[in-house]
Amino acid sequence: MSEFWKSAGFHLVKRNSTGQLVVTDDLLRAYFTRPEIHPIEESCETEHRIFETLMADPNAKIGDKLLSEIVDQDTASNYRVVLEFRDRLTAHGTLESAYLSLFSETRIDIPPVFIDQIVHLILRNILDEVSDPLQLRAAELFFRDQLVTLAEETLMLADEEIVEMQSSPDHFGSLGQLLTEAGTPPKQVALDVLDEDNKQIYWERSDRFDTAIDFRFTQPAPDAFARVVEKWIAHFMGIETRIQARQAIRDERWSWHIGCDASSNDILNKLYNGEEVGDEELQRIVALYRLEFVDPSDMMENLRGKPVYLGIAMDADKKVKLKPQNLLLNLPIKSN
Repeated sequence: MSEFWKSAGFHLVKRNSTGQLVVTDDLLRAYFTRPEIHPIEESCETEHRIFETLMADPNAKIGDKLLSEIVDQDTASNYRVVLEFRDRLTAHGTLESAYLSLFSETRIDIPPVFIDQIVHLILRNILDEVSDPLQLRAAELFFRDQLVTLAEETLMLADEEIVEMQSSPDHFGSLGQLLTEAGTPPKQVALDVLDEDNKQIYWERSDRFDTAIDFRFTQPAPDAFARVVEKWIAHFMGIETRIQARQAIRDERWSWHIGCDASSNDILNKLYNGEEVGDEELQRIVALYRLEFVDPSDMMENLRGKPVYLGIAMDADKKVKLKPQNLLLNLPIKSN
């Protein structure tokens, strides 16, 4: 095994006795050094004073009166967002508890990028001992949106941000500018496809997010994703599950399903309710899974012994935007 996902900030946190991640001063300081609020030479004296105070004591109370004295009120607004996020983290003590608390509210005021960063860091902890790079690449779906490409009997998932960056004319420098002016699109992006033969290249590139995976049923990537989901559920819920990829759902006793994203949730709901689903919508399904509880007594009593079906689907723009919280909040576990 090699080091991976250094950008997650794993070195800034520590584990408690249950293996969850404790919020530390170093983690909080990292958020105060974000470019949205880190003072620059032209920043006002109040900005510099607040920043120095928080560097010395990340839990220092910064009142709204002091924030209102910042000359650049956009920066003041950014401070309010980060301080609210800090207060949530410290109130809950662990990243896992803070993450789950977000979804007990009707409105989430935390920026999506902060939520993705929490998931990234939690997964870095969960997968610390994993030696299979395909699991790590599959885990990227939890915190980075993917673009789907269907071609030559493949179903490729590639990082949306990386694809857009590499396909931008700016990425090709002056040549890209000339192509744009001439009305000629730059060449298509070609990313390395991770598979069993070349997967070791992931270790040195894990923070670049620049590999693709073939998510067809016959390929190893869907199975790798299933192993990550098993670990995700076990870490948060303490429940052991077995998850297997499926090509279709053929079950007259279909009783429960979870859409891992908004698109799959909508499609599975329609199928479950017997509504008509057109071919175009069905073709958006990227993967299906059958989940079983190792200990049926962990389930709701009326569902014990029955499988739970999971789905992943792309939206109309061929993007996969996973909601990993669905795998926790919608799991049919027994009430304590």
